[in-house]
Amino acid sequence: MRRPDRSPDQPPPPGPAGRETGSLGEALAWLDRHINLEAIEAGRAGRSALPTLDRIAALTSAMGEPEKTFPVVHITGTNGKGSTTRICSTLLHTNGLSVGTYTSPHLERLNERIAWNGKPITDDDLRDCLFAIEKLEEFICRADPSSLSPTWFELMTASAYRYFGDVAVDAAVIEVGLGGRYDATNVADADVAVVTNVQLDHVNILGDTRVKIASEKAGILKPGCIAVIGEQDDEVVSVFANEARQVGVDGFWRRGIEFECTENVVAHGGRVISVRTPGAAYDDLFLPLYGAHQGENASAAIAAAEAFFGAPVDPDVVAEAISHVTAPGRLEIVARRPLVLLDGAHNAAGAAALSASLDEDFSVIERMVVVFGCLNGHDPAELLGALDPDRVAHVVACTPPSLRAVPAAEVAAAAESIGLEVSVADSVADAIDEARTIAAPEDLVLVTGSLYLVGAARLYLSE
Repeated sequence: MRRPDRSPDQPPPPGPAGRETGSLGEALAWLDRHINLEAIEAGRAGRSALPTLDRIAALTSAMGEPEKTFPVVHITGTNGKGSTTRICSTLLHTNGLSVGTYTSPHLERLNERIAWNGKPITDDDLRDCLFAIEKLEEFICRADPSSLSPTWFELMTASAYRYFGDVAVDAAVIEVGLGGRYDATNVADADVAVVTNVQLDHVNILGDTRVKIASEKAGILKPGCIAVIGEQDDEVVSVFANEARQVGVDGFWRRGIEFECTENVVAHGGRVISVRTPGAAYDDLFLPLYGAHQGENASAAIAAAEAFFGAPVDPDVVAEAISHVTAPGRLEIVARRPLVLLDGAHNAAGAAALSASLDEDFSVIERMVVVFGCLNGHDPAELLGALDPDRVAHVVACTPPSLRAVPAAEVAAAAESIGLEVSVADSVADAIDEARTIAAPEDLVLVTGSLYLVGAARLYLSE
């Protein structure tokens, strides 16, 4: 695709990566001075961010709209969108493309959010992107002093699109941050729009019914795109179907009709799956991820890749790509004796999927110690209650490293209210140490409730 021309009244494009602009720490300090979701919910933001794409559009327009210089696979959904994004990126890259990937949140380092061919952006490139965006923000604010500053996520999204434009990716696979219609990522027009599923989450922002939430997520459907819909509830699917008719999509693929996971069974180190799409059948694929839901995520990703290429993908390429997929923090084993398992399930549907995976993939383990912490807006008793109480020997409550975290004492009270034995740890590291002390070598230590908790635990264990 041809890079759009820059109009004369736009500022010059940022210089090439590598220019001296200051330290990464200074760039991150500038970024952190901006409003983000956590600051708003914690009451620490001066003004809340209105639902609009105007701010992100002003930034990308000043850069010459880099998001329009490469085709986009745009992925939303309540659960599974991160894994689906990683699987789809791996499929496109294994097929020979240069691929940019944008995900959120990160587990250990901010750089993880922006990746090129599977590798996180370097510190130098991230620094240069952020300082370039800072200059653009200054230009925009001078032109319109009354304008509201971009949010933290909008600045990161603009940085991702700039970086992908600079390295000239062949495609970008973009995970929605929240919702879809007014998410900053939606300044790009999807060539393929994927919806994994729709459940109740972020109800104070997206709506208190699945239909209302679906209407927000349907905003990523754009004229001429192919929609890949993983949700199967007819009432919810009708929301996407109506949006598809209104905007004029080129294809509407439904799970169970145009594509599906026809085989999804436990295997050593993951699962064996078979997937049917409009163009082909991909049989006996080894997916090195735990949980039946990952088979469903993989089927949506394979369908999205086929939609992107407009033809079936070579079965050998699919098999190769699927066999090398990783999903950090999603049913990830990070230590043994006792087995330590990380899973970022943070809502009711995610907790139910985790519970089902424990029953199927880890059924031989009879006893587990749970390290648990969650964020505001989620009921810790409900999330813990999804786990088999007969297998939960002890809960170690802790506070995730987030401004939106539920205090550990409240988590402990919730655990006690459903009859679980519980203790409180002062930090994530202390919680991990305590859980490993309580657990026998043959037990399972499960760290769950929030990706922020999982990220902190992963970093501590890696050190």
